[in-house]
Amino acid sequence: MSLDWIKSLASISLGLFIWDSGLSAQAISPPTIERTVECELLVIGGGLSGVAASYEALLAGKTVCMTEITDWVGGQISSQGTSALDERTTQRSKLFFPRGYLEFRERIEAYYQELNPGDCWVSESCFLPKDAHKVMWQQLKAAEMKGKGTLKWFPATVVKDLSIETMAGEGTGKQIQSAVGIQHTPKSKYLPLNTLPLSSTIEDAYNYEDSAKFSKEIIRFVPASTSKEAADWYVIEATETGEIVGLADVPYRLGVDPLSSSEPSSSSVEGDPYCTQGFTYTFAMEAMEDAQEHEIPTFYDRHQNYYSYELERLADFNLVFTYRRIWSPQQGDLEKFRGIEFTAPTPGDISMQNWTWGNDYRPGTSQDNLVYTRKQLEELGQLKPGGWSGGLRAKTLRRGEDHALGYFYWLVRGTTDSQLGDGVKKPYPNHRLLTGLDSPMGTAHGLSKYPYIREGRRIIGRTYPGYSQGFTITEIDISRADYRNEHYSENLDSTTYRQLWKGVDGREALSNRNMAIEKIKRRTRSTIYPDSVGVGHYAIDFHPCMNESPAEKAGNTERKGERQGGGQAYPFQIPLRAMIPQEIDNLIVAGKSIATSHIAAAAYRVHSFEWSSGAAAGITAVFGLEEGVMPYQLVDEAFIHEKELKILKDKLDKSGNPTAFPDTSIFNQDWEDWQ
Repeated sequence: MSLDWIKSLASISLGLFIWDSGLSAQAISPPTIERTVECELLVIGGGLSGVAASYEALLAGKTVCMTEITDWVGGQISSQGTSALDERTTQRSKLFFPRGYLEFRERIEAYYQELNPGDCWVSESCFLPKDAHKVMWQQLKAAEMKGKGTLKWFPATVVKDLSIETMAGEGTGKQIQSAVGIQHTPKSKYLPLNTLPLSSTIEDAYNYEDSAKFSKEIIRFVPASTSKEAADWYVIEATETGEIVGLADVPYRLGVDPLSSSEPSSSSVEGDPYCTQGFTYTFAMEAMEDAQEHEIPTFYDRHQNYYSYELERLADFNLVFTYRRIWSPQQGDLEKFRGIEFTAPTPGDISMQNWTWGNDYRPGTSQDNLVYTRKQLEELGQLKPGGWSGGLRAKTLRRGEDHALGYFYWLVRGTTDSQLGDGVKKPYPNHRLLTGLDSPMGTAHGLSKYPYIREGRRIIGRTYPGYSQGFTITEIDISRADYRNEHYSENLDSTTYRQLWKGVDGREALSNRNMAIEKIKRRTRSTIYPDSVGVGHYAIDFHPCMNESPAEKAGNTERKGERQGGGQAYPFQIPLRAMIPQEIDNLIVAGKSIATSHIAAAAYRVHSFEWSSGAAAGITAVFGLEEGVMPYQLVDEAFIHEKELKILKDKLDKSGNPTAFPDTSIFNQDWEDWQ
C-alpha cells in the first residue's frame, strides 16, 4: 500500500471529516440507548493499567466491563506499538514486579520460547505488538476462569457521557451513576477497522449517529447492584490521555508546572499547559535482502529538516535498527559502535521505531497541542452535555502520522541530519515498511493503532495536611538530582531555595528552620508514603515539546530547560492519595493520570508502573465493594488510625502486588545502589 494511497483513502468522502478539529461541539439531545450493560467495575481504557485492574478484579470474581477505543488490549505493548519493556536494572534483577506483570513476562517467554525474540539491546524483552495483544488477552481469559469473574469486553468503544449525581452521605457526595458508550462497527467489509489512521476516525467514533464509515451501538453502563452501603460500583479511569478526567471535569493539571520548591527544575516560572511530552506513532520495518522501491511522501519536504540521529554516539543505522528490534529469527554477527554492542541485522529482522528526533511528534503551543486544556474544551463545547469528542486535536494527530511515515522514508532514503549536519546520514534502502491488517501493528497503513502517549491530564488529589492545594507527587519526591548545583541557587529565590532543602532533608519529621542550608543533608531515597499501594522505578526521561508551531518546522528547537529535570530517580511508591480525584467518590484513577507533577510524570509512565497502579486500582475497587468503604475513607484521617488501609495494603502485598521495595524505611537512607 503506497503512502499516497493511504493519504487519499483517509480523505475520501466516507464521512465529512474536518482535519482541523476546531469546530465547536454542540450540545445534543440524549440518544436512544440500544443496550444496557451491568458491571461491578467499569474500566475505561484497555491499556496496561486497565488490563491490570480488570485482571485483579476477575481473579476476585467480579463482573468487569472494559472499554477500549482500539480493538486490542495492552496499550503501550500492543496498540501503541512500544513492545520493548522499560525496566530498571535492579528491579528487573530482583523481579520485583506485580504478579500480573510477571505473569505476562512468563507468558511472552513461553510463547516465543525466549524472553527477547527481537534480540534488542534497549530491553531484556522486545516482541511483536500483535503477539502482545494475543498473549495478554489469553492472560485475561485465564484470570476470568480462575477467579470465576466475568469480563465484558467492548473494543472499538468510547465513553461519550457520564451521569454524575449527588448522593447522600459524606465525602463529596458525588458519584458516577452511569456511563454512555458508543461502539463503532465498519459498514463495509472493504473498509475494516484499522484501515484508516486514527486522525480520520476519532471524531466519527464520538458521534452518536451512524456515518458512511461506521454503524454505532449506544450502550449504557450501569451498576450491577444498587444495594451497596457506599458505592454500587467503581469506575476506573485508565485511558491514555486522562480522557475521563477531562470529561468528568475534575481538577487536573496539564503540561509544565510552575517553578517551585517542589518542582525546582521546571522550565517555566508560571507553568505551561501546552507543553506536554511528545507523542509517537510507532511503526515496524523489516530488513530485506535487496533494495526496495520507496515512494517519497508528498509531505516529506515539510518534515525532513526535523529528523536526526540526535547524538554522535547514536549515529549508526544498525544501532538504531537493533535498539528496539522486535523480531530476529537469525542472529547476526556481533557489532560495536561507540562502545555499544549489538548483533547485526539480518534479512527478516523487524524493528519497531520510537525515536526522539525521529517519529516523536512534539507540539508545544496553543495552536497545535494534542491534549486540549480545560479552557480549550470549554471553548469547543466539549464540556456541554453530549459535546465530548475525545479531548484531542485531530489535526495534530494527522501531523504526527505524517511525521512518522516521513521518518521511515528518512531512515531508508534520507541524507540529511538536523542536529549532526551533512555527511552523517546515508541511505539504507534494503528495508520495507510493514503494512496490512496482519502486520505487527495490525493496521493497513503500518502505524500503531494509537500513538504512544507519554503524558496527558494529571489529577490534583484531595487536600491533606501539607497539601493545601491538593495532593501531588513532585520532582523532589523521587529525583536524585544534585540540588547543590548552582542552577538551583541561581534560579530560585532564597526562600524557595531553603524550602527546597527542607523538602529533601533526610530527617523529614524534624525542624531544620534555623540550620544553614550547606549543613542540611538530603535524603538518598524517594518519599515514603504510608498509603502506598504500588511501586515503580524508572529514570525521569523527557521527550520535550518544541518551541514553535508546527513542531516539525525547520530549525525548531526544544523548549529551553525542559531537560533540566531529567535524570535518575530513586525507586518510588504509588500513594493511594494520588489515585483519588477531587469531587467524585467512586472514580479511581490509574496509569499516567494519577496525581503527579510534570517532572515526576516523566518517570511514572512506563510499563510496570502502569500495571502496578492498575492492579492497585482493581484491588482497591474490589475492597471497596466488599467492605463497604470508599477509597477516600482509607486516607481521610491520620494514617496510623486507618485500620482499613492496613488491611488493603496487606491484601495487595499478600497477593503479590508489592506496595514497597525491600528494606523501605525512613531509617534506611542507603538507596544509591538501586539502578
